[in-house]
Amino acid sequence: MDLPERFNLAAYYLDRNLAEGRADKPCLHVGGESRTYAEIAERSRRVAGALRRAGVRPEERVLILLPDGFEFAEVFFGILRAGAVFAMVNPLLKRKDYEYYLSYSKARVVVAHASVLEELVPAVEQSRLCERVLVVGGEAPGGRFAGYEQALAAVDPEAPEAELEPTVADDLAGWLFTSGSTGQPKACVHTHADFAFNTENYALGVVGYGSSDVCLSVPKLFFGYATGTNLMFPFRVGASAVLFPGRSTADELYDQIAAHRPTLLTSVPTMINHMLRSPRCADADLSSLRICLSAGEALPPHLYAEWKERTGVEILDGIGSAEMFHIYISNHPGDVKLGSLGRLVPGYEAEIVGPDGRQVPDGEPGRLRVRGGSTALCYWADARKSRETFQGEWCTSADVFRRDPEGYFWYEGRADDLMKVSGIWTSPLEIENVLLEHPAVGEACVLGREDEEKLVKPLAVVVLRDGRTGTPALADELKGWVKERLAPHKYPRWIEWRDSLPKNDRGKIARKLLEEELRVR
Repeated sequence: MDLPERFNLAAYYLDRNLAEGRADKPCLHVGGESRTYAEIAERSRRVAGALRRAGVRPEERVLILLPDGFEFAEVFFGILRAGAVFAMVNPLLKRKDYEYYLSYSKARVVVAHASVLEELVPAVEQSRLCERVLVVGGEAPGGRFAGYEQALAAVDPEAPEAELEPTVADDLAGWLFTSGSTGQPKACVHTHADFAFNTENYALGVVGYGSSDVCLSVPKLFFGYATGTNLMFPFRVGASAVLFPGRSTADELYDQIAAHRPTLLTSVPTMINHMLRSPRCADADLSSLRICLSAGEALPPHLYAEWKERTGVEILDGIGSAEMFHIYISNHPGDVKLGSLGRLVPGYEAEIVGPDGRQVPDGEPGRLRVRGGSTALCYWADARKSRETFQGEWCTSADVFRRDPEGYFWYEGRADDLMKVSGIWTSPLEIENVLLEHPAVGEACVLGREDEEKLVKPLAVVVLRDGRTGTPALADELKGWVKERLAPHKYPRWIEWRDSLPKNDRGKIARKLLEEELRVR
């Protein structure tokens, strides 16, 4: 990208809308209230001034512990305006989690909602480095805790302390945390240029965001997937976004769609399934939607087909990662290959490599290597893992893919999820997708379990749809269902019934947690 000598994402995403005549256009909707671009820009200037008064210096981390709302946006852009680095964390975590993030990030300033104080206060008391917590939406308890609104009121938004920091494209801008599926979450360190690169190539080049779009997201803004699709990307083109602080449920999504008539829905396969199973699905008016995005976990083909038949709206399934900021392989509008994750986003390259690091032929599975202008610099404070993952411009993922001769990529699962059954590497995802095609199955997770001969065979943990009961007869039926559709060695030898499956804070099935639960039993 040809970026100017001075480049700051607060100007790229937010200030440009004032310069382009959209100062009075509503950009965010929360419940029955809205804020204009001018209002968010003015508040972000106050945030920048408040952070500088609190001692934040350029490229220092500021920890965000906020639910979705106006304050999240103004804090996010205020951090960038001050030249600092945003680090976003789920506001529904526990004390031990906040102790970890405070220690790991070494953030001297935190912006947190009052609802997290019960868990956050003892974590801050244990921290030597956290000096100030600005409290949103409630009273600050004193000491290192101060009121957010009072801090902003003390700042003149036209004063030098509220001005845009003269950063360059390669200055640090944000941390994106991995999901922590194999240990504590790690921070992927990104520059200002990284976020702009993916915005231009994916948001504009593939999805086609426009100024008339109204965006709604299932994932919350602390998750980089949603930070992109429901904040950065709509702001880049002068569109608007709908935010709500509560849990994402099918009922909540239907309510938000009825109230705000979004054109672009950011979702995940689990919620697509919940919306299709909801009693409201048949009568809900979804005609405002022009496109639906899906990522975070593989989208079963039958869900795509059912959603498309019900709504007429394409789902653009894709894959991204904290290491690359956002989606780099995606289905494209008018070019959806059912079951695949689509083709490369313009500006990105990818290879499928074997254990020796060499490319494998099309059709053969291997680990995905990708490069493009949004690759993270490193994992913070983890040189060994950084060297394993980042090799020059390339990022090697733990995801196993195959590419077909036409250039479409097919997800096989994570390298550490594959299991060897009868001497053959087997993808749990393939078995799960077949189970999900059965009319009785709502959710499924397939794991490896040793049999009496200490040989690994598939175990399926199944959540049934409403009204169905798990019985030995139904278990036999599901085993036969898989046998009829896949190679004989892939059918699950055991079926276990669950009322629900554990999820992580991104809404994905927590496979490792389920494995631990089963081992305990």
